[in-house]
Amino acid sequence: MATSTRRPAPSAPAAKADPKATAKVASKVPAKTVKMVKKPAAPAAVPAPVPVAMPKKDKKPKLVRDSFTIPKNEYEAIDSLKARALSLGLGIKKSELLRAGLMQLAFMPDAAFAKALAAVPTLKTGRPAADTPSDKRAK
Repeated sequence: MATSTRRPAPSAPAAKADPKATAKVASKVPAKTVKMVKKPAAPAAVPAPVPVAMPKKDKKPKLVRDSFTIPKNEYEAIDSLKARALSLGLGIKKSELLRAGLMQLAFMPDAAFAKALAAVPTLKTGRPAADTPSDKRAK
């Protein structure tokens, strides 16, 4: 099977414009007078506006869950401090209250920090003992 290729037909040459006809039209159009317009002087060099650097968004800090043992009276102090904040018009969570305390400790001078640490009694670590005796079988 033979394939045939089509070649485009040659285009006809463009018709030439009659020079006499264009001369007649050009003579009928009146010549325009050109006025010299003085351009205003270029304004003084204005420095390009400096783009304001947008503050980079801080990545959210990774959150850590932790548990700890605290005496009951100190735990109740958290509730009273939350109520105190609420009376000032500040709704605050327990974790926010503890973090605020940590920030205050971090900015204390060393002498005041050592004094604050000395005022806190050391606790036995671990889970508190169960109130009820466990079900151990007597042997």
